[in-house]
Amino acid sequence: MKRVVVTGIGALTPIGNNIKDYTAALQTGVSGAATITRFDASKFKTQFACEVKDFQPAPILDRRDVKKMDLFSQFAMISTHEAMEMAGLDLEKTDLDRCGVIWGAGIGGLRTLELENIAYGLKPETPRYSPFMIVKMIIDIVTGHITIKYGFKGTNFATVSACASSTHAISIAADQIRMGRQDVVITGGSEAAITFAGIGGFGSMKALSSRNDDPSTASRPFDKDRDGFVLGEGAGTLILEEYEHAKARGANIICELVGTGSTADAYHVTAPDPEGNGAARVMKNTLLEAEMNPDQIQYVNVHGTSTPLGDVAEVNAIKKVFKEAAYDLNISSTKSMTGHLLGAAGAIEAVAGIIAMNNDFIPPTINHFTDDPDIDAKLNLTFNEAQTRKVDAFMSNTFGFGGHNACVIFKKV
Repeated sequence: MKRVVVTGIGALTPIGNNIKDYTAALQTGVSGAATITRFDASKFKTQFACEVKDFQPAPILDRRDVKKMDLFSQFAMISTHEAMEMAGLDLEKTDLDRCGVIWGAGIGGLRTLELENIAYGLKPETPRYSPFMIVKMIIDIVTGHITIKYGFKGTNFATVSACASSTHAISIAADQIRMGRQDVVITGGSEAAITFAGIGGFGSMKALSSRNDDPSTASRPFDKDRDGFVLGEGAGTLILEEYEHAKARGANIICELVGTGSTADAYHVTAPDPEGNGAARVMKNTLLEAEMNPDQIQYVNVHGTSTPLGDVAEVNAIKKVFKEAAYDLNISSTKSMTGHLLGAAGAIEAVAGIIAMNNDFIPPTINHFTDDPDIDAKLNLTFNEAQTRKVDAFMSNTFGFGGHNACVIFKKV
């Protein structure tokens, strides 16, 4: 099996529009939640979210590009541009037939679909839909845009597994390289679901926090008074590369992807297995693939959505897998800062872990006020402030509606 390394990362998040700003926000514990500006949400039970701030697609995308892309595709192109710049791949000297793109998203172009159907509803007697509607809306269109821009002619598709989508994309991309099918794969995820339907749909499921009086503290993973997640948006990109290929071209190797895992809860369409059995199995499988013992992991970036059931189940799963080593871990949920980016969560959280590992700190779980008696107080959940720590390896968990569980482990080279 070939070794898989990371040679570039990019981020566009509610707390930073690039790696530099994202890093600073993770170190200081910034909340990205505020009243929604993208539309009038005053009639909804939840009126806030974690929006990307001051988004400017130019000069990376021109007006013609923007017209043909839903926001989730635009986000993907911006984060990918940053990652490719960091990777420094010379496209003229690269075998583009052995370069692929695998991308993850859970929802895709929801806003595009909304706007087109609103227009139809206003004039149903003369239905007119944009010729760009379908190609703006479908999730796999991101991989099309990226391959066209960079000329990658290898494997090319998208993964959809709700909130586990981009972690599955990263895992499958790694497999393509391990098996010798590709030399380079652009992977990650993007989402732009802060829309009428996004807020309305998740709100009707009672999945969202409704703390409208104090949005910045609404995402409260592991807190006794957590009342749901905060919807986020943005994108994260990783450039995965075969180790010898990266070495031969003198690339700056950021870290190595050593383990991936995927399981199903087979329990409920939205609720997690309360015992965390599926989550425990995916972590065990990932450690097994990485050929690592639990005590070799210093940090777990958890799914930690700030939901009453999910947070407890994940903590229980970590204790099952890590046993006594769980008490030597740093555990944190960066969703407390970014909100929940749905299908893009795994990508920006993998990037957060890579940033933490390379800068010797643990991002905090902010907004902790009251201990939950159902959560072991002896665990180090990195509450409220970042902690300095040397990290040689970290694990990142993502779990999605439908019982999808995905996990990855990265380590220093």
